Amino acid sequence: MTLTAPTGTAGVTAPAPAPPAARRNPRFAALRWAALRAVALAVLLAAWQLVVLAEVWPRVLVPSPGEVWHQFLLSSTVHDGVRGQSGHLLIEHLGVSLRRIGIGTGYAVLAGVPLGLLIGAVRPIAVVLEPAVTFLRTLPPLAYLSLLVIWFGIDESPKVWLLIIAALPPIAAATAAAVRTVPEHLIEAARALGAGQLSLLLSVRLPAALPEILTGVRIAVGVAYTSVVAAETINGVPGIGGMIRDAQRYNQTAVVIVGIIAIGLSGILLDTLLRTAERRLVPWRGQK
Repeated sequence: MTLTAPTGTAGVTAPAPAPPAARRNPRFAALRWAALRAVALAVLLAAWQLVVLAEVWPRVLVPSPGEVWHQFLLSSTVHDGVRGQSGHLLIEHLGVSLRRIGIGTGYAVLAGVPLGLLIGAVRPIAVVLEPAVTFLRTLPPLAYLSLLVIWFGIDESPKVWLLIIAALPPIAAATAAAVRTVPEHLIEAARALGAGQLSLLLSVRLPAALPEILTGVRIAVGVAYTSVVAAETINGVPGIGGMIRDAQRYNQTAVVIVGIIAIGLSGILLDTLLRTAERRLVPWRGQK
């Protein structure tokens, strides 16, 4: 049998195929994904409009996209002497809710990270406190909202406390789990260099656990955002949850949808900011 040598110069590797255009040009890839999202949004709006035109449900229950857009404009401007919705503009409602989320999550980080470090590093503390963290993590916000109102009244305090209690358990649980998975060789190396328990905790365990801690913070922000509507059912105006509550009382479905969309879009923006911060703070994540 005669073997035919491959065409080309012996010992010379054939050039690799050219990478796809998306890999050569990241901007092209970004535009492609943006176009895909735009098409998906257009399909969703078209399907929504068809459901409205088919009158599957009454218009008071399912308003058209045009009606929702109209209510968005009314909620965002001063019209006929009326300021937005419930006496405040949409951006003001959203800003107050985001401020509450920021305060609640901020306090949760300040308390949850040290608590998680202690639970993950000190066994007796874990035995005592870890069940309490799990207990809080399984409670829905409405379960203890009434108790917070009894304790703190109907002003700002119960709303912030509810968000703190909702956001703290995910942060503490993520921190404790991350501390327990720190590679043992890092700890042994630090001990060989004379590091004490406190130095191990702050200089070895905390930096090694930082990626998972930031993931816990992202989860906590999401939990706080889902809890803000419950927090603002009690004297929540201004606030996006209070705006939705008032609209629900008067069957203003379009306003409720405006509030839901505002929460969702601002949540996406907030999560994007957190992921950007995570990439800057822990650039080594995902690398081997």
